[in-house]
Amino acid sequence: MNAAVATSVFGVFMVATVALGLFAVRGRGGGGGGLAEWSVGGRSLGPVFIWVLMAGEGYTSFSYLGAAGWGYNYGAPVLYVVAYMSCGYALGYVVGPMLWAYARRHGLVGITDMVAHRFGRPWLGVLVTVLATVFLLPYIQLQITGMGVVVSTLSYGTISLEWAYFIAFAVTTGFVVISGLRGSAWVSVLKDVLVIATLGFLAVYVPLHYFDGFGPFLDRLVAEKSEWLTFPGHGDSGLGQAWFISTSFLNSLTVVIFPTTVAGYLGARDADTLRRNAMWLPGYNILLFVPMLLGMAALFVVPGLVGAESNLALFKLVVDALPAWAVGVVGVAAALSSIVPMAVFMLVIGTMWGRSVLSHLPRLRERQKGAAQAVVVLAGVLALLMTYTAPNTLVRLSLISYEGMAQLLPMVLLALVWRRLTFRGAFSGLVVGVATVCVLVFGGNDPVWGVNAGLVALGANLVVALAVTFATRPDTDPRSDEEILAHDEFDPPTAVPRPVEA
Repeated sequence: MNAAVATSVFGVFMVATVALGLFAVRGRGGGGGGLAEWSVGGRSLGPVFIWVLMAGEGYTSFSYLGAAGWGYNYGAPVLYVVAYMSCGYALGYVVGPMLWAYARRHGLVGITDMVAHRFGRPWLGVLVTVLATVFLLPYIQLQITGMGVVVSTLSYGTISLEWAYFIAFAVTTGFVVISGLRGSAWVSVLKDVLVIATLGFLAVYVPLHYFDGFGPFLDRLVAEKSEWLTFPGHGDSGLGQAWFISTSFLNSLTVVIFPTTVAGYLGARDADTLRRNAMWLPGYNILLFVPMLLGMAALFVVPGLVGAESNLALFKLVVDALPAWAVGVVGVAAALSSIVPMAVFMLVIGTMWGRSVLSHLPRLRERQKGAAQAVVVLAGVLALLMTYTAPNTLVRLSLISYEGMAQLLPMVLLALVWRRLTFRGAFSGLVVGVATVCVLVFGGNDPVWGVNAGLVALGANLVVALAVTFATRPDTDPRSDEEILAHDEFDPPTAVPRPVEA
C-alpha cells in the first residue's frame, strides 16, 4: 500500500514535469525558433527564471544523497560545497555579464563558440567540445544513478534500479529535446517550490521526531560525534584545511566557466539580470545545510551504513518517519533535483556539438538545432547504457570532471580579458594542465600534500601558458580589441528580441 501511494504521487508529478516543459514553449512553434531559442532561451529569460535555473543547476541529487552521505561519513569537509558555490556566485557578478556581453555581441551560444572566436580557429572549438563532453558525461550518469536510487527507494523497492534509471533518462530527454533551456527554467520553478518546502519541513520535523529538537540533537552531536565537527572530519579522509581552502578556491573559479553555468548566463535578457541573480543565489545555499545536518542525524538513527549505502542516510530517515504520500513528495523533490541539472548537461552537450562540430558538415549547416537535439538523445543513451553496463567507467571519469574543466580557465576566461595571451600559450597550458590532473588523480595523488590536485595542475597550466606566450610573438590577427576581447559595455541587439519573461 505504501509503495502504491508513494509511486502514484511520483507518477503524477513526472507527468506534470513533461507537461510543464511542453507548456513552456507554447506559441513558439513546438520548440520555437533556432538553436539560440532552444539552447539559451532566446536570450530573454528574466531574473526569476534565471535564478531558479541556476539554483537548479547547483542543487542536484548530490544535495539529497551525496551531501547527506558526506555528512554521515566525514562531517565538516562537506561544507566546501557551500563555500565554493557562494564564492562562485560572487565571481559570477563580474564574470557573468562579461561572458553574456561577449556572446551576445558576436552571436555565440557557449564556451566552445567563445574559444573558437577568440583565437580564430574553429577546430579549437571542436577540441574543447570533445574535452567538455568527456568531463560532462559523468554528471549525466551520476544524475541518472541518483534519480534511480531515489525512485527505487521511494517505491519501497518495488521499482527496480534498472527501471528507475530508464525513467530518469526518458523523462529528462523527452522534455529537454522539445523545450530546451526554457523548459528547464520552468521545471526549475516546480522543483524549487518542492525543494524549499520539503527541506524546510525536514529541518524542523526530523530533529523534533528523533531528538526532541535541534538543541538536544546538537548537544548529542557535540558530546558523541565531535570528530565530525572539525577538520579533517571523521576517519582518515585527508580532507583537511588545505584541501578545503584549495578545493573551495578552485571550484569557485571553475563554476563560473562551467558550460552549464554559462548556458544560464547566456539565457539572461540583460547583464543587470545576472548581477541581481549573483546577489540572490547565495541565499539558496542555506538549504544545503539541511541534508548535511540530517546526514549527521542519521548517525544516531541508522548507524552502520557503509559505502554507497551512506548516500541513503537522509532517505532512510524519511522512509522511517513519514507517511507514504510525504515520502512520495520528498522523492519528487529529489528526483527533480536530478532532472533539471541533467537536462542542462544534456542540452549543453547537444549545443556544443551542434554548433562547433556538426555545423561544419554541409548537410547539417542549416540544421544546427536538429543536430543538437539528436546529440542530446545520443548523449543520454550513452550515459544510460554505461550506467547499466560499465558504471565504474564514468564514475572514475567523474574524479577529474571539475579539476579537468578547471584547465579551461586560461583559454576561456583569461583570453577574453587579455589579448596578449597567444594561441600557442593557451593551448600548451591546456595540454599540460589536463595531463597533470590525469596523472595526479588517476595515480592516487589527490590531494597533493593536502592540496587539491586540480589547483596544482591549474598552476602548471598558467605557468606554461604565460611562459610560452612571452616566449613567442603575439598572434597575428586583423581584428580589433573590440572584436576579440570581452567588455562590459555591449552593442544593442541587431534583431528585435522576443518579449522578455519573468
